Amino acid sequence: MVFATTMCLTMAAGAQDYPTKPMKVIIPFSAGSATDVIGRAVSKKLSEIWGQPVVAENVPGKGGTIGASVVANAPPDGYTLFVYGAFAISPYFHSNLPYDPLKDFTDIAPLARQPLVLVVGPSVGIKSVSDLIRVAKSKPGQLKFGSPGTGSAAHFTAEKFRLMAGINMGHVPCKGGPGTVAATNAGDVIFSFLPMALAKKSVEKGKLVALGVTSAQRSRAMPEVPTIAEAGLAGFEYNIWWGLWAPAATPTSTVHKIEKDVARSLDTPELRKLFSKLGAEPMSMTSAEFAKFVHSEMESVARTVKESGMRPK
Repeated sequence: MVFATTMCLTMAAGAQDYPTKPMKVIIPFSAGSATDVIGRAVSKKLSEIWGQPVVAENVPGKGGTIGASVVANAPPDGYTLFVYGAFAISPYFHSNLPYDPLKDFTDIAPLARQPLVLVVGPSVGIKSVSDLIRVAKSKPGQLKFGSPGTGSAAHFTAEKFRLMAGINMGHVPCKGGPGTVAATNAGDVIFSFLPMALAKKSVEKGKLVALGVTSAQRSRAMPEVPTIAEAGLAGFEYNIWWGLWAPAATPTSTVHKIEKDVARSLDTPELRKLFSKLGAEPMSMTSAEFAKFVHSEMESVARTVKESGMRPK
C-alpha cells in the first residue's frame, strides 16, 4: 500500500514538473508553409509558458509522412510532438505508410481550422463556380486541376469538389503553393484550391481569380468571395485543420498538461492575430473530443476516397 501510494505521488510530481528539459515539435513541411507558421507560433508560446526551449524542426517529404514517422518512433515521454494539417488524409493517399495513424499516435489537441479558396487563372475566362463546372463537363477528361502535392489537403479538397460536381479531370501535383499559383495563372491547370493567405495575396496581385471559399460561411479575410455552396455547388463544405500529436503511450497526465497549455496559447492576442492574418481560427477541444474528431474526419475521407475511385500511391 505504501509502495503504491509512493508511486502515485511520484507520477503526480512528474506531471507537475513536466517539462524539465528542451523538447521539439516536428513540422513535416518546409519553412514558410502554413503548417510551419502555425507550428512555430504555438511552439514559441509553449516555450514561454513552460520556461523551456521548444524547438520547431522541419522534416519535410512525402506529403508529411516522413515527419510523422519520426514522431511515431520517438520515445513516448512528451518531449517530441507533431503538428500536421493532413493527418486524416495522408493514409488514403500514400500506400505502405511506415506508421499506423490509429495506433502510433496520441491525439492531444486541435490548433486551427481554415477554409481554402477555389481559384482560376485570369486568362481562362471563368467567372463563377457554375461556369467552371459547366466548362469541365463540356470537356470530360481533357482538363486538369493542380495542387501543392499529392495527398495534400488541397488535393483532397479538389477531389471532393470534382466528385460532388460530377466532373472528370486529372490531377497535376505542383511544386508547393508557389508552383500551384504559377500553374493556375498560366492556365496549365484550370483550377486549384489554395490556403487563404496565399490565395488572397495572388488575387490582389491579379495573378488569380477567386471563385469561392470552402467554408459554410464567407470568410472575414475575403468577404467578397462567396462560399462554393452558394456559388453553384450546394452542400459543399470542407475546412483544412491542424492538430498536435505525440507518440502512442504518452502518459495521460502529460497529454492533459500539454492540452491545457495549448489552449492557453491559442487564447492569446498574438496567436489570434496571426490566425486572422492566415484566414484561420483557433479550435478548442479536449484531447478526448479531439480523438473522436480525428476518427470522424478519417472516416469521412475514407468515404470520399472510395466513392471517387482514388488509389494511394
